[in-house]
Amino acid sequence: MTEIIAILEVLSPKLSTKSLNHLSLIDESVLSMTGCVTMLSISRWTEKGGSDRTV
Repeated sequence: MTEIIAILEVLSPKLSTKSLNHLSLIDESVLSMTGCVTMLSISRWTEKGGSDRTV
């Protein structure tokens, strides 16, 4: 998990705050999922702000 946080810190100057927040939500949900990872399952595992359209 710390490696992903380090990568997001490197990308932060290049991404907008909104995009960075969405990317961190998606990262957390993918890491916590088990089984098949699909766009729909990612949107189900994310908290507020991780809708199907956002993903």
